[in-house]
Amino acid sequence: MTEEVDDGLPPFADSDGTGVAHRVLGANMPVLEVQLKSGQSVISQGGEMSWMSPSVTMSTQTSGAGGSGVLGVLKRAVAGGSIFMSLFTASSDNATVAFATKLPGRIMPIHVNPQNEYMVSRHGYLASTPNVTLNIGFQQKLGVGIFSGNGFILQRISGEGTAWIELSGELVTYELAAGESMMVHPGHIGLFEAKVTLDIQMVKGIKNMLFGADTIFLAKLTGPGKVHLQTMTLPGLAHAMIPYLPEGNSASGGGGLGGLANLASKLGQ
Repeated sequence: MTEEVDDGLPPFADSDGTGVAHRVLGANMPVLEVQLKSGQSVISQGGEMSWMSPSVTMSTQTSGAGGSGVLGVLKRAVAGGSIFMSLFTASSDNATVAFATKLPGRIMPIHVNPQNEYMVSRHGYLASTPNVTLNIGFQQKLGVGIFSGNGFILQRISGEGTAWIELSGELVTYELAAGESMMVHPGHIGLFEAKVTLDIQMVKGIKNMLFGADTIFLAKLTGPGKVHLQTMTLPGLAHAMIPYLPEGNSASGGGGLGGLANLASKLGQ
């Protein structure tokens, strides 16, 4: 089988030295392809797989990514993850499994170990090697203006191995020195090193309180450590679409433009 993509086909590479090679194809709507040797596995949340080789076996289970038992599964679900995880295991060398992004953006690999843990937006985790764990790292209620009242949630990526993170829009990276801070709209936080501290603050001023909408709350990130910001947010995209989509269901029962309006409303959550 010969694959072709625009601008040529990059080779698989084990950039983190974990024994699992991968490559990212495409630019605006990228897809992650992981190349597995016989017996190797990669794990993702249920429903994330795009395509795979016939020699890859998919096993759907509630355990995985550090979650086991009822309590572990509930913690993962609260963190924005799915109840079911999918484990992909190769029965021969050079088998591939692919995961595509849901929005225009970037796919970023990170190497995870006890000295390098990360915080990621609730929808940022795409896939990982089996020994990477996914858990809730931060949760705070921010009111109706942000994330449709569902609150601000970050996932903590820990364990040992490689994880691949999905970031929306363009990626802007800052290296914060010790004690250096920046104020960020919570929706633009994509990924940061766990050693960076986070504090949610309310914007001061009565005009900001009354008319600031999504900018009433800001996240204060304080170094040392790297911060990766995403230029597109799911709520921002949904709110931009809603004025152009009629409400209500179509004659076919929930499809068409009415269905898209409902979808945009859900994306805002």
